[in-house]
Amino acid sequence: QVQLVESGGGLVQAGGSLRLSCAASGSIFSINHMAWYRQAPGKQREWVATITSSGMTNYADSVKGRFAISRDNAKNTVYLQMNSLKTEDTAVYYCTFVMNYGNYWGQGTQVTVSS
Repeated sequence: QVQLVESGGGLVQAGGSLRLSCAASGSIFSINHMAWYRQAPGKQREWVATITSSGMTNYADSVKGRFAISRDNAKNTVYLQMNSLKTEDTAVYYCTFVMNYGNYWGQGTQVTVSS
């Protein structure tokens, strides 16, 4: 079994920063890639960023240049540094670990950006 626990969400003013963390525990091996998604009220879940096992990153256009995804392999943790936050970034943020034997999701952490 694999468990993902996210942390770091909260309330921040527009222009501010937050750093999300997602720590995995359990049977962790053969990680393909890790990613962050988000879901705003009344909207579908959308992809935010991905980091592969080799460290390559990719971002949604809406966050490119403002967000940075990184990973600590020793800690089985993925991070999302969010800078220059906008009100439209308000959402529940979810991390996912995609492994050769399955995909696993965290429970989500709320990020609220006030104007």
